[in-house]
Amino acid sequence: MHKNTENNPKKILIIVTNTSRMGDLNNPTETGVWLEEFAVPYYAFKENGLEVTVASPLGGVSPIDPASLECKNPTEWDYTKKELDNTKKLDDVDYTSYDAVFFPGGHGPMFDIAQNELVGEIASYFYNNHKIVSAVCHGPAGLINAKSATGEPIVKDMQLTCFTNEEEKLVGKEKLVPFMLESKLRQLGGIFNEALPWTENVIVDENLITGQNPASAKKVAESVIKKLKK
Repeated sequence: MHKNTENNPKKILIIVTNTSRMGDLNNPTETGVWLEEFAVPYYAFKENGLEVTVASPLGGVSPIDPASLECKNPTEWDYTKKELDNTKKLDDVDYTSYDAVFFPGGHGPMFDIAQNELVGEIASYFYNNHKIVSAVCHGPAGLINAKSATGEPIVKDMQLTCFTNEEEKLVGKEKLVPFMLESKLRQLGGIFNEALPWTENVIVDENLITGQNPASAKKVAESVIKKLKK
């Protein structure tokens, strides 16, 4: 049987949140994954021939932040909602078979992705095996429990970015999140790179690729694809 010698498709694991609410239990604020930060990279990966798996800590539905469902969104994004309705359970995924991992944002990851031990193990594996670790906006919450081979945080002394403290305050969610992500990454030794709020900002440092906000999602995906094609 003829085997495609044009390297078999590279595989990317997208890890999304299962968290749908935050804040006051009696009057919660709806949250989840920010659709643009999932849909734009998802299409970019698929269009470039990557094999994409979407997984979450619990499997099943990864809720979409309703604030990201705007009438101006391209209708093609609607298709990706099917992927978010039926994610694989992270425990059932052989993450060692993938070439890259990607964490989209939305406030949801600040609650489950940030504290999930398996997520930390996965991010550690990719980083220590020189595979691509990528994230956008609040997605870098998936990096905070990841350790290097020497037991240091993988973000220590790495150039990176995320949704900034200033942006968090501008959207009025600073009291709803368990911690400020920019502050946490700085505490862990990350070398933080901040652009003006809502402007595209993507930082590539070796195998770590991070983006600041929704406007950065496309370039994060393009940076991942470029590295995978090397």
